[in-house]
Amino acid sequence: MVMDIVLTALSACEGVEFSDRPSCPSCGGEVQGYDTRKKQFAVILENEEERVIQVRVKRFYCKSCKTYCYADEPFYPDTRFGSPVIDLCKTFAATIPFCRTATHLHQLGIIIDRSSVRNYAKRDFGKIQTADIFNMQLPFSIISLSSLAARAGEGNGIEGAEVLAACGFPSAHRAAPHLLPAGEKREQRNKQEEKKERQPNSS
Repeated sequence: MVMDIVLTALSACEGVEFSDRPSCPSCGGEVQGYDTRKKQFAVILENEEERVIQVRVKRFYCKSCKTYCYADEPFYPDTRFGSPVIDLCKTFAATIPFCRTATHLHQLGIIIDRSSVRNYAKRDFGKIQTADIFNMQLPFSIISLSSLAARAGEGNGIEGAEVLAACGFPSAHRAAPHLLPAGEKREQRNKQEEKKERQPNSS
């Protein structure tokens, strides 16, 4: 059951696009879209074979400082996996050795080497909220993503802002994932935008 929760959470992110970047994170300058790149989010076991879960992240060019930056994305700095995978590493490594953590993750269908587990477990990414699921501590990011996938339903896409919210990343254009199902959130957002358009200008 826990394996299903974890793999559902990670698989739900396949192909999700992250394209929001209001300004340059370095200088605050105006940015313009440059290109979109695929990034590895997780590597899982599916039917005894490795499957790479990839997301799409838009890259921007800053007109002020002439540098490139990425859209808001569910990755911690300088990591090669999505933040929920890192959350799992740190959560499990808090109570068991690194080698057992890598083995435990493999049993849950996640492929990650022991040295990466050790590296991520030693880094400080802030406090990771967890909950007890079937006598196992799981990060909120995994639980929220799994719930988001279940509410969205098969064949329905998940928005990047919804994934960011589930992973606990700040975003000005989202609501907490546990408040409304994905479809209702979109409908509510559309109604709010239509209401604003109908309001007369105050000038």
